Amino acid sequence: MGRKWANIVAKKTAKDANNSRIYAKFGIEIYAAAKSGEPDPHANQKLHFVIDRAKTYNVPKHIIDRAIEKAKGSGDETYSELRYEGFGPNGSMVIVDTLTNNVNRTAADVRAAFGKNGGNMGVSGAVSYMFDNTAIFGFAGDDADEILEYLMEKDIDVRDVIEEEGQIIAYGEVPDFHAIQEALKEKGITEFSIAEIQMLPQTEITLTGDDLVQFEKMIDALDELEDVQNIFHNVELDD
Repeated sequence: MGRKWANIVAKKTAKDANNSRIYAKFGIEIYAAAKSGEPDPHANQKLHFVIDRAKTYNVPKHIIDRAIEKAKGSGDETYSELRYEGFGPNGSMVIVDTLTNNVNRTAADVRAAFGKNGGNMGVSGAVSYMFDNTAIFGFAGDDADEILEYLMEKDIDVRDVIEEEGQIIAYGEVPDFHAIQEALKEKGITEFSIAEIQMLPQTEITLTGDDLVQFEKMIDALDELEDVQNIFHNVELDD
């Protein structure tokens, strides 16, 4: 894949530094997933997936349980999943996934974060065609070939498995997310540094000087927004 491990986990690492924000965002995401179907992760695949992701960020059990209990209540608060696409300095491309109970507020906030930091919001599909939706798993290890052969024996057609910085990173198809995860657990791998579905850019660009500073300001502004859940981009980050 050629995408540096540091790039994949950069956003996760940054968010780990502010646990209250990441916990709050997962609380909303878990509530919305539970409200969209059965509030039981065994009967609601979407909820099960969100909880698995939350665990990789060390979200406490009481926050997960509280969000599910809230969804079981009589509240009628609804959330919409919306994706915004846009451009930053010098050919940079950005995808912003949001979860909101106020579409007008979110659209205005995202547009302002782009516009005030040298970017501009595009139409739906403006940049997403340059990204691949990918299931990604990261865990400690140094034998990528063994993991690749093991997954192939399980009839799972993964895109790639590489070793980088003491981690094994497995890239797969989104519909195979749970199959890959369960296969790895069967092999005794239960601790994941990342277990996500992400939009990976087909090619990356490098920004320098003022362009890089402005891009980082734009990403920070977007990430600070209450309704933003995920941000994907095509800028190569330094280690």
